[in-house]
Amino acid sequence: MRNRRLRALSVVTCTLLTGALTAACTSHDDPGPKATVTAFLNGWTKHAFDPSVTFVDASGAAVPSETVATQITTLSGDLSKLTPSLSAADPKVDKNTATDTITVAWPLTKTAAWTYQSVLTLSKSGKTWRVVWSPAIVEPHLVANTKLKEIRTPAPRGSILGGDGKPIVEAHQVVTVGIQPSQVKDINSLVASLNSAFTSVGLQLDLSGVPAQVQAAAPTAFVTVVTLRREVYEQIRSQIHDLPGTVFRDGTQQLAPTRTFARALLGAVGDVTKERMDANPGRYQIGDQVGFGGIQQAYEDRLGGTPGFQVVVPPPPQPKDVTPGETTVVFKVDPVAGQPVSTTLDVNYQNAADSALVSEANPAAIIAMRISDGKILAVANGPGASGLNLAFTAQVPPGSTFKTVTATNVLESGALTPQTVVNCPASLNVGGRVFTNSEGEVLGPAPLITDFAKSCNTAFASLAPKLGANGLSTTAAQLGIGGKWSVGVSAFTGSVPPDGSNIDQAAAAFGQGKTLVSPLAMISAVGAVARGHWSVPVLVTDPAVTKPADGAPLKQTTVDDLKQMMRAVVTDGTGRGVLGVPGGPVFGKTGTAEFDSNPDHTHSWFIGYQGDIAFAVFVQNGGLSTKAAVPIAAKFLTAMPH
Repeated sequence: MRNRRLRALSVVTCTLLTGALTAACTSHDDPGPKATVTAFLNGWTKHAFDPSVTFVDASGAAVPSETVATQITTLSGDLSKLTPSLSAADPKVDKNTATDTITVAWPLTKTAAWTYQSVLTLSKSGKTWRVVWSPAIVEPHLVANTKLKEIRTPAPRGSILGGDGKPIVEAHQVVTVGIQPSQVKDINSLVASLNSAFTSVGLQLDLSGVPAQVQAAAPTAFVTVVTLRREVYEQIRSQIHDLPGTVFRDGTQQLAPTRTFARALLGAVGDVTKERMDANPGRYQIGDQVGFGGIQQAYEDRLGGTPGFQVVVPPPPQPKDVTPGETTVVFKVDPVAGQPVSTTLDVNYQNAADSALVSEANPAAIIAMRISDGKILAVANGPGASGLNLAFTAQVPPGSTFKTVTATNVLESGALTPQTVVNCPASLNVGGRVFTNSEGEVLGPAPLITDFAKSCNTAFASLAPKLGANGLSTTAAQLGIGGKWSVGVSAFTGSVPPDGSNIDQAAAAFGQGKTLVSPLAMISAVGAVARGHWSVPVLVTDPAVTKPADGAPLKQTTVDDLKQMMRAVVTDGTGRGVLGVPGGPVFGKTGTAEFDSNPDHTHSWFIGYQGDIAFAVFVQNGGLSTKAAVPIAAKFLTAMPH
């Protein structure tokens, strides 16, 4: 009898709960509610529940599992595409009721998770534990007809700073001019009036597609025409504000001092595109501002900062005559402001460079650099460049500007001096290829300094045997051309192939053939010649850019001879167009570079320096250097600070 009584008692195990003095008893035939809790959490993450999980509401009425799965998705709102991490404590059982604490962790970003706890209640019917469904299980503040909403808080964007440490790109007030189709009376008349107003402030826009855009848009749509700086808008406000159909939106944008200011280098800031969103899953949302091109895009992570966000529970909908409740903030992460990017740009030099190119229709570029410290003061690309940063990225033949490299080689080796006579015939046959001079010039036997000043191709082509197979590429590298260095944004430092046939070497000696450079590469060489050794040009100073060691110094006699020859270009040669500009003597070298089989198709170059300022001017398909690059250089040198 005693053994049977012990066996009977072993069927039920009871635990006395101290304080509450209630017993949580679990039959060995009843696994308890934990298995149901686990199955429920698995179903939550999968948005579908195993048939073993059943639901009731607070009144005990059955709730279909499909309904619960749908409600969880709806209640999750803006977070519904995320999969939370779910865990549970050990359930506490009180007869036919159990409660468990659920820990929910939403992976909102790569670095931020929102973690909180909710309570799961279960009721027992027979041997089955059922989940008592309530929206508060998803989040304690949720009730019927509410859902989680995520509100993104943009981070203040970092500024781009100039060499003086002051912002050159910062937030400016803007006005976006738009058209609302339903308010338009005569679209052609409206477009004509807008065009007239824009032209009056020097803004040339192609509005030919506007009528079709308005016709295709919804009646109440905002069809964007242009975004204007607030000060520009105020100049034409009286002309456009009351036109039938015009609508306006105020805002802020990250802008440089002027519309043209170093535009291709700095880049722009605008609404994120689908392409950028697709390339960076989860990083951006529609309406975010991001950098496009130049420094703005290259340093997007630094400038853009980290957006903040809030998760809120808006009040449930109410009848019109009932005052709605307040929105509850359930989680918040403050934005982290973007950091600035420091550059060496000088506003005065940049304005001078931009103004020198304003009327040049061909793609063109100017770079200015302080020789003593290598800091780039201006990077301008004209209106014809179509937003490309040709100053850094062009890959084009240097033409006769490369005679500076050839001259450096023969002077450094001692093979020639400025007074060494080198014949300048009308043509020179090398391996069956005939080289000629621009405009058929013939100097005959002349000192090297004269050949350089007058830019004689045949004289320099004849020097190829004195350079050695790799001599030109070695000297170019000594001046920084083709080196592995960076200014902090995408740039081409040049390419000078070694070896090559006799024809290749002769062509390379006067900047043709396979040699390719950018204006940045050429101003790097100018700086090396002027200071006596190469040093990497500097543009971005913070964050720091890896700086290679300075190049080997040139002989002082080479530097002195090169300066003499570059001065002769201005006083007695092809660079006379800058003779007499303010600021002291100018030293330079012109270049007219053929770039295809048509000798009439040429790029126009002028490189040089005045005092401590080096410059490089490039005009794509600009023709003779004396007609394009030199006059632009004169404008720049006249306008720059002295």
